[in-house]
Amino acid sequence: MLQPSERERFRLTLNTDGRAHPTENILAIATLALGVVAFVSTFWLAAHMISAWVGTLGFGVGLYSQYISATTPQRSLNIVGLVGAFVGAALGIAHGGFLPHP
Repeated sequence: MLQPSERERFRLTLNTDGRAHPTENILAIATLALGVVAFVSTFWLAAHMISAWVGTLGFGVGLYSQYISATTPQRSLNIVGLVGAFVGAALGIAHGGFLPHP
């Protein structure tokens, strides 16, 4: 049941309902990208500004994207991006906040 039929090849898509959702897809991918950048930048303490700002932006974009999402794959990307953005923002704020140190 989970295998694609021989005539139909497996395709990775965010539009599982058969309709195009370009805005929702772009926002879901942007949320994921912002979350990854915010999370990865927490590994360097000097990048606390990047973590804080990108994480906050990613969290806001992710919440809106989750609100207007139409399919389950979009929601899955949103959740992964939201978690990464939240962790990045929280650790960025804990490591120094939104402004550079004097």
